[in-house]
Amino acid sequence: MQYEGVLTKMQTEFGNPIQYYLVFEDSFLNVNQLLDKSLEINFVGYQCLNCKKKKKIFRQGCCYDCFYSSAAVGDWIMRPELSTAHLGIQDRDLAYEEKVQLQPHIVYLALSSEVKVGVTRKTQMPTRWIDQGANEAISIVEVPNRYLAGITEVALKNHYADKTNWRKMLTNTVEHVDLVAERLKLENLIPEEVKEYFFLNKNDLYEMHYPVLQYPIKVKSLSLDKTPSFQGKLTGIKGQYLLFEDGTVFNVRSSEGYVVKISV
Repeated sequence: MQYEGVLTKMQTEFGNPIQYYLVFEDSFLNVNQLLDKSLEINFVGYQCLNCKKKKKIFRQGCCYDCFYSSAAVGDWIMRPELSTAHLGIQDRDLAYEEKVQLQPHIVYLALSSEVKVGVTRKTQMPTRWIDQGANEAISIVEVPNRYLAGITEVALKNHYADKTNWRKMLTNTVEHVDLVAERLKLENLIPEEVKEYFFLNKNDLYEMHYPVLQYPIKVKSLSLDKTPSFQGKLTGIKGQYLLFEDGTVFNVRSSEGYVVKISV
């Protein structure tokens, strides 16, 4: 069977194990069903997720022009503390920024390699944790806007990592940490204006179980720009990565906007 279309991040369904789907314009593929099967990925071209033009992808699924103009990829996406919609101040498109920034956000601890701190919209739980390949995650605070979440994350960055070590995550080299106990240490570390939102005793520890037949010992990343055609046996899916028998890993999310043909 063959599937062709523009790559976007895999859609997921929480379960044991998590279900993964590649969604194209006219079809979709349950990736779990491809485990232990050989598949071929061929690079066809580019299509910007924002303007839809066949222009080379620069970052986050966007061409160069859209990356520096679209409200969906403003600096506040990666740095929530830069959010200004709560002040009525526009970055690129105030209506869009109000829609995204002025909604409940969660600051969390996740265990994907070591303990990391992060921010997500409440509507993105547990999707955000799945996308990061976290084995466990727990909420710290729920705040009414992205700015408050951002300043909380900044305060906790002094004590925790804020990025996932993707190599450790994909080899399942994960620290054993009691996240419930870890959360109890945080009340005096978060900003004063956020303390009223602190979850002290909430029972909301999530555990994620990924469809992995075999974790690689060492990993090597597949870039479609450097290797436009690849074939291998799929042995797992974790985070937004496809894991192959030879240790090759393919980050679907970082390849958004790439047009591919997948043969099973």
